[in-house]
This record gives sequence, structure tokens and C-alpha cells, in this order.
Amino acid sequence: MSIIFAGTPPIAADCLRGLLAAGPEKLGGEITAVLTRPDAPVGRKRTLTPSPVAQAAEEAGLPVIKADRVDQEVAGRLREHSPRLGIVVAYGALLPQHALDVPERGWVNLHYSSLPKYRGAAPVQHAILNGEAATAATIFQLEAGMDTGPVHAAAEHPIEEGVSAGELLQALTALGTQMLIGLSPQLLAGASAPSPQRGEPSFAPKLTRDDAYIDPAAAAEAVMHRINATVPEPGAWTWLGDQRLKLGPVRRFHGQLPSTAAPGQALSAVAEGEGHVPVLVTGEGGVVLTAVQPAGKRMTPAADWLRGQQQTPILGGHHE
Repeated sequence: MSIIFAGTPPIAADCLRGLLAAGPEKLGGEITAVLTRPDAPVGRKRTLTPSPVAQAAEEAGLPVIKADRVDQEVAGRLREHSPRLGIVVAYGALLPQHALDVPERGWVNLHYSSLPKYRGAAPVQHAILNGEAATAATIFQLEAGMDTGPVHAAAEHPIEEGVSAGELLQALTALGTQMLIGLSPQLLAGASAPSPQRGEPSFAPKLTRDDAYIDPAAAAEAVMHRINATVPEPGAWTWLGDQRLKLGPVRRFHGQLPSTAAPGQALSAVAEGEGHVPVLVTGEGGVVLTAVQPAGKRMTPAADWLRGQQQTPILGGHHE
């Protein structure tokens, strides 16, 4: 039985590789084609590059259909593979009804929240931003609405302190891939009975660069959540004078700050337990810095960067 897979970014490529590694015997069918977004410019030279999913599909020798949206022509190309089931992981565009109708059993989507909470493009980022204790990998039946379909399976996953959105997405992808492998035979056979979503929906639109601005005057918990929610995309940043400084993931500082510490100061070595850690002082408490990226340079360990500064850096402020 034929399965078509739709996805674009690295997490979707990881899922595709996991499904291919499981093989037709475990899946109950064979992935016969892949749908992904067109090649996009990457890097400073803006080199046109196939999506991570396209690269994974080409490695496996699968036919690849590249499209920004699934119009009637693209739907016809998918229909040529006579799919029994479609699987979507972060394709990057809504599938219209004529596309949803192509596979005999429709499409299922691997989503990264406890639906109906955090429908939309950035569920993990919003869950971290809002300080949630847990999220989930959810497999639901796609409908024409935004993440509205009934749920086939869901598995909760804790959100540990200090975890970045990128790290959490990887963990949820691994969890969701195993769920898809286990569920695929039932989906292909039409033997899974999904349950309607229950509860009040909330929405998680894509975060912008403005959303990723870090104001050290906020409390440590809010600073930690905002940094970790926006790493690696769109990228947490703040001001260092009139230059942008990107920040890596952080955790709460569990020590005693110096009495002279002021919000925005980046201190190179503050005692915490048996050691010393680099700390960004916030409006209430502090966060432990792991890495920073000054303008025009590479991401570097925060401790190394701070040791090279002649005076205590002051982060934050509002510059145009």
C-alpha cells in the first residue's frame, strides 16, 4: 500500500528517515513519493538548496514533488502514486480539500502540542514562551481547518527547564515518529477511530524577530522562557551597545548575585554550587548564559566571550 509523505524542515527529514528505516513491514505500506517546498536560498551566498526533506528523499531514491501549494496539477501528480495514506510533518502550507481527498484514507499530521491547545505554526515555541510544564506529540486527521481534525493518538512530553525549542522539537519528532510507525498499519486499514478535539483552542502563530528580542529588565523566568522559545528560530537577541547580540539557550541561575548586580549586566563568573557560571542579570534574579554570537561572528561559549571583554558588558536597551 502506498504512503506519501509531505514535509520540509530538518525535523520532517528526521521523521521521514525514521519511517523509511522502519520499512514497509512495520509501516504496513511503502512510502512511494515525497512532497516538499521548492529549493530555497541558503547561507550568505543565498545558494538555492533543496529542503532537508528533499535531500532525505533523494538519498532514499524516492520521487520528489516540489511545490509551494498543492494546486490541481500537483494533486494530479500525487494521485499518480495511488496513495492509501498521506503523512504530513511541517510541510509549511495548508492542504486544500482537493489535496486532502487524494489519499484513500486521507492525511494525518504529526503536531507538536496537546490539541486543541496551540494550533498553528509554532506550538512548541509558544508552549515554552508561556512556561508550560509539558507538551505533546499528537497525530490527528487533517481537515480543511487549521489543526482542527480528530486525534488518533497523543503522547505527553515534559518541558524541562533550560530546553530550547529546537531541542524539544527534536525530542517530540523522535516520539512522534515511533507513534506513526506503530499507528501506520491501523491507519492504512482504516482501523483507527480518532476522537474529536475537546477543550478551548489556542493559537500559536510563527514568532517574529521582534518576538525574539530579549529585555533583561524582565524577571528571570520570563527572560529564560523567551530566549529558549526563540532558539534557534527566529533567534533570541538583545542589544550590546548599538550591535545585536544573539543568545543561546539559558537556564535559571540558582545562586546569590553580587549586591552591586544590575539588570542587563553579563557577569563572567558568579558562584553557583561548587563552581562559577556566566550570568545575565535580569530584573529579578538571573539566567545562566551558554553561548552568545556577536554581530558578524560565530556563536561562541559565553564564558569564553566574557573573559575577552575589558569591562562588564551591559545588554538590553532600545536602539534603532
